[in-house]
Amino acid sequence: MHIDHATFIRQHSELLPVPLVPEIKLYLAHEAVPIWQKTEEELGEMGLPPPFWAFAWAGGQALARYVLDHPEIVTGKRVLDLASGSGLVGIAAMRAGAATVLAADIDAFALTAIAMNGDANGCNIMTTGVDLLNSTPQDFDAILVGDLFYEKATATRCMTFLRQSTAEVLIGDPGRSYLPRDLLMSVAQYQVPVSRDLEDSEIKNTSVWRLRD
Repeated sequence: MHIDHATFIRQHSELLPVPLVPEIKLYLAHEAVPIWQKTEEELGEMGLPPPFWAFAWAGGQALARYVLDHPEIVTGKRVLDLASGSGLVGIAAMRAGAATVLAADIDAFALTAIAMNGDANGCNIMTTGVDLLNSTPQDFDAILVGDLFYEKATATRCMTFLRQSTAEVLIGDPGRSYLPRDLLMSVAQYQVPVSRDLEDSEIKNTSVWRLRD
């Protein structure tokens, strides 16, 4: 069955400013459950993970804000936006002057959303659907990770990948269970507006962390 991801995204989301990063607009869903159900119906599968691309998660918002406010982190550099979702962090990196951005996500809907969101913000972002956590890091100058430490196995694989890299690593996280704080240094904190559909409160205290050498 052929699925037109772009048409689906336009039908079930709206181009809206991101609360903490209003200079960036994304195709966002208003509610989690309806678009989750629609995705399962479209693909003919049940028990799928949430459509991460359809929401501006707290960790991604905080990291995007930090990158825009500290452009020297990415200016002129080769940047990887790992588990990109909507592409928010990658778009922020391009807006801050990155030389190149590769947005990686294993969800086909996310890859389309990243391209659409990039176009909406005047940013040319490369994408890959390859699971990079199965490989060793390429030649990146900076690796940005927004809100990926919600599940133990993924968190473990992510840290194994990151610790092999010589790039500067920044992580945005609102206190997820599997964030390895002992390996990180906090560099900024934000109060991030989020949907009660997704989180346990409408404001999440969210940190940006740097991986220690």
